[in-house]
Amino acid sequence: MKVDYKKDLNPEQHRVVTQADGPCLVLAGPGSGKTRTLTYRVAYLLENDIPAPNILLMTFTNKAANHMQHRLEVLLKTRPAGLWCGTFHHIGNRSIRPYIKHLGYREDYGILDEEDQRSLVKFCIKALKLNKGPAKLFPSASVLVSIISYSKNAAQSLEKTVLDKHPHLANFIEDIKKIARIYERRKKESNNLDYDDLLICWIKILKSVPAAKERFTRQFKYILVDEYQDTNRLQFDIVRLLSAHHKNILVVGDDAQSIYSFRAADINNILDFPARFKGTKIFKLETNYRSLGPVLNIANNIILKNERQFKKTLTGIRNDINAKPPFLTALNDIYAQALFVTQKVSELNRGGIPLHEIAVLYRAHYQSAELELQLIKQGVPYVIRGGVRFFEQAHVKDILSYLKIVQNPRDELSWIRALSLHPGIGYGYSQKVFKKTATSRLKMAESFYKEAAASVPKNAREGLGGFSNVLKKLTEPAVLERPDTMIREVLSNWYEEYMFATFEDADNRLEDIRELMNFAHSYKDLKEFLSDATLREDSRGEKSLGPSESEGGHLVLSTIHKAKGLEWKAVFIIGLCDGQFPHPKSLEEPLQLEEERRLFYVAVTRAKDRVYLTYPVSRFDYTYGIVASGPSLFLQELDGRCYEKEDIEQQPVYYNDF
Repeated sequence: MKVDYKKDLNPEQHRVVTQADGPCLVLAGPGSGKTRTLTYRVAYLLENDIPAPNILLMTFTNKAANHMQHRLEVLLKTRPAGLWCGTFHHIGNRSIRPYIKHLGYREDYGILDEEDQRSLVKFCIKALKLNKGPAKLFPSASVLVSIISYSKNAAQSLEKTVLDKHPHLANFIEDIKKIARIYERRKKESNNLDYDDLLICWIKILKSVPAAKERFTRQFKYILVDEYQDTNRLQFDIVRLLSAHHKNILVVGDDAQSIYSFRAADINNILDFPARFKGTKIFKLETNYRSLGPVLNIANNIILKNERQFKKTLTGIRNDINAKPPFLTALNDIYAQALFVTQKVSELNRGGIPLHEIAVLYRAHYQSAELELQLIKQGVPYVIRGGVRFFEQAHVKDILSYLKIVQNPRDELSWIRALSLHPGIGYGYSQKVFKKTATSRLKMAESFYKEAAASVPKNAREGLGGFSNVLKKLTEPAVLERPDTMIREVLSNWYEEYMFATFEDADNRLEDIRELMNFAHSYKDLKEFLSDATLREDSRGEKSLGPSESEGGHLVLSTIHKAKGLEWKAVFIIGLCDGQFPHPKSLEEPLQLEEERRLFYVAVTRAKDRVYLTYPVSRFDYTYGIVASGPSLFLQELDGRCYEKEDIEQQPVYYNDF
């Protein structure tokens, strides 16, 4: 029995499924059924005698590919044998293997995962002897892999990548180029490719191997691409090359949800699609099946200010005369915000909304710190989507380890953690230092360095000296017992340099540490601060919210980036204040500001029923003290009819209430 397309699809979806021949751009708003549309399009092609091996469907995740294949099997009541469906990298691997010998590799090549890449880069660093000497904090293998990968995916030089994304590493550009060259040579010598090579080699083969070009450009009569707004330059080139003969290329995406430029996603791929593919048909999926009218109304209003976009207006099919408008609440400070959100979440839960159907979203992870402590205090179970709790992050724990040493000189774990961060001092030497310096360590005596130096080799002594200098700073009378000042000293005397050499997202981590300083400012006692900062229940660092976890009933906390593609009945968006959202750096760059606005749009459209917007009217900044914190530029842009202000009676909330 054939599929009844008119019955199963709305008119917008039906037009795509039945009329999308030639170059086609499908602009799919959030909650508009894009996965359904793609699945039915493939089914329609199969039912109209297009052989499965002539259809290519590319996605961004294996989960999405498997989901579409499963839905297709259910729809057709059979498995379409020979259909090419998978991620770009999966299809690339499958395509290049028969032709890889033309690029100097054997057909039995291996594929390096991220850990393999880091290991190989470490070998390259060692071969060049670039990280010799503790004084020279050379970029970590993780940072170097990130730079090399971004450069490839953005199709730009290593030099430009370093200057644009890691300007603090400008002095290392020539060394980074050397490492990249050795890395490429060592991969080829060992007959290995990394993930990026799967795309690069695919492009090279399509351009330089006539047999491959002839085969694939003629075989794939219909090409479909999901989440096209997230494609990078390499993926655009692949789509262009593969569709050159039949020109039946259908891409589905939403320019208003393009938020991954930091991963080399290029919004121009979708914005310029009609110009790059002559004769493009443009379809719009604007019927939303997820959200109530008030949510869609504010979403439409948010995105109006973006100049570079395809205009869309979301309309919903869900009607509820009791639908509540989004509420905007200004709170006295971040502590009041945390208390308000916790109380409102509990109120919604008592009113019948399960905790797993409520999410709190934020621009940056550090904005969750005060909220997490309040949730723990009130006994509200929660999970962090795609990450760990604020105080359990590696860089936060690194900083706290120095403070814990001062508070408790017998804390062996903290000594080993802090010591091991310094060049030349590994786990083994850290243990030796701890055991050999019992007297001076416990007394924080001047003789500590002398005793410690005797237990490590010469090449570790400079790193040990750096560690000793940090300890001296922390135990000065003006610093001791002032948690915020202690954090500042660790950061400025060592850890900031370490972060930028070690973490690929050092800018974000630096923001976390600065927020930790702000948080610590209210504490006058180190012991009390460390007690609050290390509050524990069982760790709920979340993998993904599956059915079993959902039944457990946990509130979801997430950055907006991690929340894309998900939905909840009620969504809180916190920290919507000037200086935090949009990110201050974006105010100087119109294109970045538009991406920040798209981020706000994505956050709001995660909500099915209710949206709560909050911001603190004052906040502490370690540099400037207490500063007025007005509403976000994005809130100021909104039509006041899109939301209601919720004025609540607020009592002062202090750090020790947490």
